[in-house]
Amino acid sequence: MSQSILVLNAGSSSIKFALFTIGADGQMTEASRGQIEGIGTAPHFLAPHFLAKNAAGDVLVDQSWPQNAEQTHETLLDGLLDWIETHPGGESLAAIGHRVVHGGSAHDKPARVTPDLLAALAHLTPLAPLHEPHNLAPILAIAASRPELPQVVCFDTAFHHAMPTVATRFALPREFEADGVRRYGFHGLSYEFIACELRQRAPNLASGRVIAAHLGNGASLCAMLNGRSVDTTMGFTALDGLMMGTRCGSIDPGVLLYLQQQRGMTVQQVEDLLYRRSGLLGVSGIGSDMRVLLESPDKRAREAIELFVFSIARQAGALASTLGGLDGFVFTAGIGEHAAAIRTAVCQRLAWLGIRLDPISNQRPAGVISAPDSQVAVWVISTDEEAMIARHTIEILGSL
Repeated sequence: MSQSILVLNAGSSSIKFALFTIGADGQMTEASRGQIEGIGTAPHFLAPHFLAKNAAGDVLVDQSWPQNAEQTHETLLDGLLDWIETHPGGESLAAIGHRVVHGGSAHDKPARVTPDLLAALAHLTPLAPLHEPHNLAPILAIAASRPELPQVVCFDTAFHHAMPTVATRFALPREFEADGVRRYGFHGLSYEFIACELRQRAPNLASGRVIAAHLGNGASLCAMLNGRSVDTTMGFTALDGLMMGTRCGSIDPGVLLYLQQQRGMTVQQVEDLLYRRSGLLGVSGIGSDMRVLLESPDKRAREAIELFVFSIARQAGALASTLGGLDGFVFTAGIGEHAAAIRTAVCQRLAWLGIRLDPISNQRPAGVISAPDSQVAVWVISTDEEAMIARHTIEILGSL
């Protein structure tokens, strides 16, 4: 029986996973991936559904359960682990790697899970209250049910630790910075994967000035110099920066004061507005799915798309200033990889940087999409955060 690495990405209502087999030469191969979604008992949750496919896209399991209070993250996680260990061709788990959104100021690289580390990460919950508890819950559950199984945490903030202080500091009294109020940046695992891919595919570009655009329901930009993050659009939280599916992105903090002082909104209501009712959904009034908006004849959908593109181009200009110019631009994640119309619109707004698209190449799912006379190389690269986590997990195991 071969050994494998399981990667988990746990959210409030889902557990995404990927399983990688480790070969005799130490190389890893994706065996399967999938998710359990619809976890929870609130009315807006669906019944739990477990779907897994192999690397060829063949369905390995497709199972649903009636919605009830007994189907928790912990029970469904146990079911996932049992399936991995017992399904035909099953792999022996060597370790589990986890995506953890926030590593704070102290954690700049992946680490093996220990009781002390878990205690330290629990103290970071106020910095990411909507993400951190769900990231840590399966780690705790596995530590209790399978204490012998090594676990590794990989932080979405770690890649941005390379940013200079001027890019992380807020113009607030220093006492707040000492308490951790600073810009951290997120989507770091995705950007790290893109940096690694560029080193393999275009080493000259990888050593230059590159903006990577992770455009999905969550969206951000990262300015990379020689493969290291020097600036990014997300800040203290994953709310900042670009307009997103349901998040507003950058906003005048005076608006938040106004909403509470003049509109009488509570902190919880403002949080709900900013995280769940804004962005593409809020502006369009239709939805947050870019595919739906691109197909809609509704004027509001067009206006939401226009604002999304405007925010990308505006902040890309700021990052180009940080870099002192631009050699490459990489689109990735759901919208970045699949929405050719969005790529066209963004590049048209960034034409002043010397970007020229090849319309035919832009219809391809990956690779170089810039025209031969473009001063900036434009790429589409599929990101794989799970593979990045698996690589780190193998490295940690090898160092023990």
